[in-house]
Amino acid sequence: MADYDKDMHIITHIVAYCDEIEVLTERFGKTQEAFKADFAYRNACAMSILQIGELAAHLSDSFRNRYDGVPWKLIRAMRNVFAHDYNNMNIAQTWATITSDIPQLSVYCNNILRLHDRKDNE
Repeated sequence: MADYDKDMHIITHIVAYCDEIEVLTERFGKTQEAFKADFAYRNACAMSILQIGELAAHLSDSFRNRYDGVPWKLIRAMRNVFAHDYNNMNIAQTWATITSDIPQLSVYCNNILRLHDRKDNE
């Protein structure tokens, strides 16, 4: 699979995990208190964030350089925290990621997909 196709495939999966996080916040509650109180909520969101970070690591360098409106290295760093130091999760920081960063990432990635879909159809 060419880098272009691989990158678009990865971005599609990143958007799907962003969507999962949105569904989780609808299901469990849109408050930091609900997030803090429910281990299942925290675990489910953390797994989706971990998967986003794992996927981001597989994007081509040219893609990450071209689409630098996202802090790809920080996404990967957060994945590493969840994978290797989960018990020290910062609840407030994770909640900010869920409520601010993830929706922005979703919009950014959806815009990339629309742009490339338009190019493919020309």
